[in-house]
Amino acid sequence: MDRLKRQMNLPNQLTIFRILLIPVIGILMYASFTWHFQAALLAYAVAAATDTLDGEIARRRNQVTDLGKLLDPLADKLLVITILSIMVGEGTLAAWVVVIILGREFLITGLRFIAAQQGVVIASTPWGKSKTLTQNLMIAILLLGRPYPPVGHVAFLFIGLAIITTILSGGDYLWRYRRFIL
Repeated sequence: MDRLKRQMNLPNQLTIFRILLIPVIGILMYASFTWHFQAALLAYAVAAATDTLDGEIARRRNQVTDLGKLLDPLADKLLVITILSIMVGEGTLAAWVVVIILGREFLITGLRFIAAQQGVVIASTPWGKSKTLTQNLMIAILLLGRPYPPVGHVAFLFIGLAIITTILSGGDYLWRYRRFIL
């Protein structure tokens, strides 16, 4: 019971909450009531905020757990993949953008797995954090562009920034940790 209590700390509860928000966001994106896109954006913003918050709390309170190490990156990937997949299905986003984002995620997840087998934890880098920020901004602006079409024109800029930081962060991780793949 003590182990369960330790695993279900506040950071992990926030991560689970983020996972539970994923279908809510998806439903809101497909809903047809007046403010559904704004509600989806708000739910997405809350989910994205918990990503930052859970990590900060875990490190500050020394509450990093194996469950958190598993669920946090899984929640992040599920959130982004779900939203981007819906956007591709709606025609809001080109599939090749999602392929680049997913390709980078699978590549770096594989790299982390290889490093972990050798006892090395690959922490996020400034480029990785930039990638997350630009992807979150891209998704938020694409969501906002649905009810407010003029905002959608700015989305192309953020799609470009997200693609650039996604590629650069992937290259940065590969360069930093090339010893695990060479």
